[in-house]
Amino acid sequence: MQSVLISGAAQGIGAAAAKLFYLHGFKVGIYDINAAQAQQLAQQLGPNAKAGLLDAADIQHWRSALQEFSQWAGGLNILVNNAGILHSGPFEQTSIEAHHSTIDINVKGVINGCHAAFPYLKAAAFARVINLSSASAIYGQADLASYSASKFAVRGLTESLDTEWQKYGIRVLDVMPLFVQTAMVKDMNAESIHKIGVHLTPEDVAAQIFSLATAHAGAFTPTHRPVGMQTKILFSLTKISPQFVSRLGNLFLAKRP
Repeated sequence: MQSVLISGAAQGIGAAAAKLFYLHGFKVGIYDINAAQAQQLAQQLGPNAKAGLLDAADIQHWRSALQEFSQWAGGLNILVNNAGILHSGPFEQTSIEAHHSTIDINVKGVINGCHAAFPYLKAAAFARVINLSSASAIYGQADLASYSASKFAVRGLTESLDTEWQKYGIRVLDVMPLFVQTAMVKDMNAESIHKIGVHLTPEDVAAQIFSLATAHAGAFTPTHRPVGMQTKILFSLTKISPQFVSRLGNLFLAKRP
């Protein structure tokens, strides 16, 4: 039986992914800063789900969680780096602490997860890492500066490790959704969300995570998977349009009435 550990799995996209993997017969690690909520979900799912405390920004938390889970599950096949936070609003009006916490969780959390999970993944016959990037990593977004920067970092790390870890048989891929109907986007102070709207559900993203994590990934499998038609269009346009066109488009999205 294959196993998957998901960070930030107590709610939203992480919880939707945990449910989907469980339904397909995986042993599922539900790890989150909210350990009580993670435990509730594990109890709802059944005996092949295990919950635990995980502060993604803390490397010791990662080491303990991975050791605990791998011993319980008999190994680790898939790591889903889902934990993340979002602060929105004008850059200069957002506290420096909020900017720093975004980087600590969204960037350092993914680095921590990959680094701590590597020995377990290397020992597995089938191993994959799925990172949560974002459409905000296609072009920097106004009022989401640190969040966008963090997702560019995830995108770059994913590309680097997907190349570097090929020799170990470990694919490192990411999903790039636009805004998703989760608690993270409630009360967002960004004009782009009002103009674009929120059309994706956690289940939409979870389906793409599961697909990437389980399907055969050959040499020509793209490292990035945009989620939703809007993101696919934006991702494709940036490949063929001059930079100033992307900038003008994002200026329009950022302009407030």
